[in-house]
Amino acid sequence: MFRQISSDVLRIDAAGETGRIVDAIRDIIFRRLKRQGAVVGVSGGIDSSVVAFLCARALGKESVVALLTRETESSPESLRLARMVADSLGVQSAVEDIGPVLKAAHCYKRRDDAVQKAVPEYRSGYRCRIVQPTVHEPQTGALYSVVVRSPEGRSTWVPLTPEAYQDIVAAANLKQRARKMMEYYYADRLQYAVAGTANRLEHDQGLFVKNGDGAADLKPIAHLYKSQVCQLAAYLGVPEQIRRRPMADMYPLEDSREDLYFILPLEKMDLCLYGKDHGIPAPDLAAAVGLEAGQVQDVYDAIEAKRNAAEYLRADPLLVRETAEVQDPGLK
Repeated sequence: MFRQISSDVLRIDAAGETGRIVDAIRDIIFRRLKRQGAVVGVSGGIDSSVVAFLCARALGKESVVALLTRETESSPESLRLARMVADSLGVQSAVEDIGPVLKAAHCYKRRDDAVQKAVPEYRSGYRCRIVQPTVHEPQTGALYSVVVRSPEGRSTWVPLTPEAYQDIVAAANLKQRARKMMEYYYADRLQYAVAGTANRLEHDQGLFVKNGDGAADLKPIAHLYKSQVCQLAAYLGVPEQIRRRPMADMYPLEDSREDLYFILPLEKMDLCLYGKDHGIPAPDLAAAVGLEAGQVQDVYDAIEAKRNAAEYLRADPLLVRETAEVQDPGLK
């Protein structure tokens, strides 16, 4: 029988953890990668802000570039908060407008065409976002829905077929890949490494874009649950405005990580992921997350399904080594 589980199981020694991460960043960048500094794509969110603070502490402010990207649909608040991070740290910063790149790749048109198949009245001036049912809502045959808001403020919620969902996401993912392209431009020019910003929940569950925000030379916080990243943010002095900000800023209609990918608030998802990782039976975790045991099991099942799906996203490129060795036995 397990002891009573509470959120305290995710409490960390923020000072000690900061010291360990800082030492690791120095070792990875200077010794193992032999780079001169780090590029961090700063979005105005808590994860990228924590990574920027950690890199500045590890490498010195003169060896960190905070890259701020904007595009046609970016929230102005994102850029303002990202500037706040760069200014508070005193690191080098650069602003890149990736809107023209996305327009040239037909990112917005491809997405809007896909949305229009589900919501025929969708047109210029409308805004949209992707959502999934929470564990508290009735489960339908559709895993995801699109929420569309008209210029007059009328909202429409339409379930998506898997094909429609994939079309929308494929177009939206162009944004992350364009951002990463700019990060590696600065990294190549300065002989820096790119620091990823995914936390454990995102890395484990696949809330990142392959060769987009999932691409990095090091991932300083991928071992930390989201609530632990929040603890580091408070310790490091990340501005409170950023620590309280939930937006993901992926779609023109405001969205959050919970709406986009998770079926519970992030602090409860953390506990469920911890429970799943440590083999805690659903009934023993239920009270800590305020759910019925059956609902916790549903979350466990969703975690396992997404973890399996994310194996493709996390996988390194595969080499056809055996075939190459047959052709050239001396190839190593």
